[in-house]
Amino acid sequence: MMMLEYYPLFLLVFTRITAFIATLPLFSYRNIPMRFKIGMSFFLSLIIVMTIDEGKVDLDANFYPLIIKEVLIGLFIGLIAYIIMSAVHIAGSLIDFQMGFIIANIIDPQTGVQTPLIGQFLYSFALLLMLSLNGHHMLINGIVYSFQVIPPDQYFIPISDGAVAEQVLKAFSKMFLVAFQMALPIVASLFLVDLALGIVARTVPQMNVFVIGFAIKIGVSFLMMVLVLGIIFMLIQGLFQYMFDVMRTLMNLLGDGA
Repeated sequence: MMMLEYYPLFLLVFTRITAFIATLPLFSYRNIPMRFKIGMSFFLSLIIVMTIDEGKVDLDANFYPLIIKEVLIGLFIGLIAYIIMSAVHIAGSLIDFQMGFIIANIIDPQTGVQTPLIGQFLYSFALLLMLSLNGHHMLINGIVYSFQVIPPDQYFIPISDGAVAEQVLKAFSKMFLVAFQMALPIVASLFLVDLALGIVARTVPQMNVFVIGFAIKIGVSFLMMVLVLGIIFMLIQGLFQYMFDVMRTLMNLLGDGA
């Protein structure tokens, strides 16, 4: 009977964690079995219910708004983290456009959507870097931390607050800024290659610039990518830290309504 008293609280915690995992980077990918996601959500919910100090939650008419609130919190925070991580794909799209690979998109088995070749290449390295830096532990820590600042029995969520909207806009701008910084060295070098090929086409009209230019641009792109790969990893590492900071900041802002 004592365990049945915690059943409504367990449902609230389980709902938020499931919504988190459905949108968080790495945990939401298709190649992770669904039974693993559900099992992880279940056992994390058990641990959190036994650690948080909450009052009794009744299974009445007021319980359903709490369920909707938990779903919105999990989806919102997880989606913001996923959007910030999309900077890697955007950088790959900018590079592919200049290389001529934009017509050769592939299906990402992790998300089931079309992604650029270079974007998928960089994103695979980004995931490996996240695992090596224990970023998946930080994501789980963020899930647990959310229950400290946003209690499950909190009804009001200040989503319409200006501070929340401002933080979301900053996350969007940071995403595009980091994507531009990652793609800038390669895109700038390809611009110089296009400029040189244009001069050659004007001075030597007999040369088929379109045939040799494609191979030259691919070679220059991969050469520049090797040279600046360390800088790209530094930017991705900073992107991870920014993602964790944004998640924590949004949780604190959403918890102010308690």
